[in-house]
Amino acid sequence: MYLNANINTKVFDSTTAKINKGEAIIGLDISDKYFHALGAIHGSVYFKMLDDAAFFSVSSLVKDYFVLTTSFNVNLIKPVSKGKLTAVGKVRFSSQNLFTAESKLINEKGQEVAFGTGNFTKSKIPLCEEIGY
Repeated sequence: MYLNANINTKVFDSTTAKINKGEAIIGLDISDKYFHALGAIHGSVYFKMLDDAAFFSVSSLVKDYFVLTTSFNVNLIKPVSKGKLTAVGKVRFSSQNLFTAESKLINEKGQEVAFGTGNFTKSKIPLCEEIGY
């Protein structure tokens, strides 16, 4: 479902995903199509990768309904202009309908380049074939 979404087939075409219980890893090969005017990746790329990793760490625990991001905070540490990025998300808190997850973005040298935390909730949309699940 995730890898087939338009955003990942038409915009972020080299995205990879690995999801385990309470954790998710999202990968992306960087190209200049993600750059802002100064030749490094735009903040929207940081946000997408961090949010996706945190979102799927939560989604790995919710088996019946689609999860929604209700808030997400991004902290940029250093610019990236080449290589592969990996976002690792982990659930920090979970209750019946509210979840908090954190994620970090790591470059191919193993350096953390950004991190984020977000809040997520169960939606009223069941996971079913009609939504591509």
